[in-house]
Amino acid sequence: MRPHSGNDAAVGSRSDDPYALMPRHGPLVDRYARVHDDLRISVTDRCNLRCVYCMPEVGMQFQPPAALLSFDEILRVAEVACDMGVSSLRLTGGEPLVRKNLVNLVSRLSKVGFKDLSLTTNAMLLTPLVQSLSDAGLKRVNISCDSLQSERFNAMPRRGDLATVLVAMDAVEAAGLSPLKVNVVILRGQNDDEIIDFASFARRTGRVVRFIEFMPLDAQGQGDKTQIVPGREIFERINACWPLRAIDVGGSAPAERFTFDDGQGEIGLISSVTQPFCGTCNRLRLTADGAIRNCLFSDNEFSLRDVMRAGASNEDVARVLRQAVWEKFPGHAINEPRFLRPVRSMSMMGG
Repeated sequence: MRPHSGNDAAVGSRSDDPYALMPRHGPLVDRYARVHDDLRISVTDRCNLRCVYCMPEVGMQFQPPAALLSFDEILRVAEVACDMGVSSLRLTGGEPLVRKNLVNLVSRLSKVGFKDLSLTTNAMLLTPLVQSLSDAGLKRVNISCDSLQSERFNAMPRRGDLATVLVAMDAVEAAGLSPLKVNVVILRGQNDDEIIDFASFARRTGRVVRFIEFMPLDAQGQGDKTQIVPGREIFERINACWPLRAIDVGGSAPAERFTFDDGQGEIGLISSVTQPFCGTCNRLRLTADGAIRNCLFSDNEFSLRDVMRAGASNEDVARVLRQAVWEKFPGHAINEPRFLRPVRSMSMMGG
């Protein structure tokens, strides 16, 4: 595909300038004509759990507080991104609720002008904060829950408890933060025997259960593809029990969406490894220490923290965002021999 140059004059005039075709104004468009309007902001790399697919049980090294973006810096990036067409913002971690005064950040971000402002959380700290988050302008919540069995739930995240998560789900719905999405990372031999249980949970509660393929980005570096349960296999197991019908919504959402034929509930499949959706990817990630990443599976990073702390203007910040998008690869290549595992683990990059 020919590089997309936008409608404005290109940056630079020399033919050997690698950014000569990069658009100067308008939306964040890459060389493959993908428009980036979804920003995930990690507010911390710390977490109160130690999920087996994310962190080691002990010995995790976290960033010092001074290395993290301040709320003022996060707000500044968000405002510049919004001016460049980003319409959806999600707060992630680590676990975002371990960051002090997060409600204040949500309140400030809610005034920027995003169409969607959401939060992904493990829900351990959510219930006491949920009404304040709703009042501050949060629109939606995604809750991670990898087992509906109490003992197994304790084993997979190594901390926390299922009862707290279930209470938080009720609190989220009572606060009007809907639709509530439940994220389930499925690992072969660990919780794949609960696929039907989670489908039944979706039917019974009306909550959208999203099955996520395991991505080998754990901090231990021990994850391998034998642990992956393909999205197609998950679909076939559920469809054999309750026939499913695809929901065709188009766009660039990562999840394939399905409703049950009898109308009771919805599930989603996020098959990042076996059925990559790179061709329609619209996401950027801002790490807790201020690096823009254009792909979870790539080490290509651009430090907005360093630029801002060196006295950069908003125009400078915008150029770094454009450069990050412009240098995005056509795909993550995780299934190819040339793929190199990212140095950062999932908890350090944001989900």
